[in-house]
Amino acid sequence: MPTLSAEPPIVELRGVGKTFGNATIALDDLNLDIRHREFISLLGPSGCGKSTALRLMAGLSKPTRGSIEWSPAFQTGPGTGGTVGFVFQEPTLMPWATVFANVHLPLRLQRCAPKAAQSRAMSAIEQMGLGQFAQAYPRELSGGMKMRVSIARALVTDPGLLLLDEPFAALDEITRFRLNNDLLALWQSLKPTVVFVTHSVFESVYLSNRVVVLTGRPGRVFAELAINAPYPRDESFRTSPEYSGYCREVSQALAAAMAVHRS
Repeated sequence: MPTLSAEPPIVELRGVGKTFGNATIALDDLNLDIRHREFISLLGPSGCGKSTALRLMAGLSKPTRGSIEWSPAFQTGPGTGGTVGFVFQEPTLMPWATVFANVHLPLRLQRCAPKAAQSRAMSAIEQMGLGQFAQAYPRELSGGMKMRVSIARALVTDPGLLLLDEPFAALDEITRFRLNNDLLALWQSLKPTVVFVTHSVFESVYLSNRVVVLTGRPGRVFAELAINAPYPRDESFRTSPEYSGYCREVSQALAAAMAVHRS
C-alpha cells in the first residue's frame, strides 16, 4: 500500500464549508492537510469546489464554516516569509505591459529594492525559458508562453506555497506535456509546496506525490492516494506499467467518488 508523506503540514483545513450568496454549497466538511514541500493534485468532477478550496487557501475568499490553520513556521502575509503564489486558469496578464513588467509587478507592490527586483524578475523569466521575450507583449505570445509568464509572476516572490488552478487545461497536449515537465523541474529546484487543480487523472498521477479525490458538489475528500514513483519523472514513466497502475487506481477512486455523489 503506498504511503503518504510524513512531512508536517503547513496548512490544515478543518471542517471547511463554503456557501455562496445564491445558496450554492461548494464545499462541506472538507478536511485536508497540506504538507511541507509536497506536490498535491486536487482531482474531482466539475463544480466540486476544487478552485474554491484554492481561493480559500490563498485568502481570496473566506470559509463559511470550519477553519484554515497555518503552521507557525508558515504564517501568511507581507513580511512574514509565508508567501503564497497563485496561477489562475487564464494567464490574467496586463495586455499593455511587457513580459518583464508583468513579472516584476508583485515585487513592485512589495516595494522591493529596484535593483534586486529587476534581477529577481529576470531570473524568474529565464527559469521559464522566456529570457528572449522579456520585452514582448502578451499579444505577441502563444497560449503556452502566456502561461509561462503567469507562472514566472507567481514564482518571483519565491512562494512557500504555490497554488495552480488548472493552468494547462486550455493548451494542446504537446504544450501541456512540456509544461508539466517544466513545472516538475521548477518544483524540484525551488521546492515550494504545490497544490495543483486538474480534471485529468493522467496529469495528476504524472505530477504528484499525492492525489486528493473530491466528491461532487458539495466537495469533500473522498480518497487520498500516494504516488510513490521517484522523481525526476519523464516519458519513460508515462509509458511504464507503474504509471498505468497508478492511473487505474486514481480512475477507480474518481469513479467511486462520483457514484457516491449520484446516489
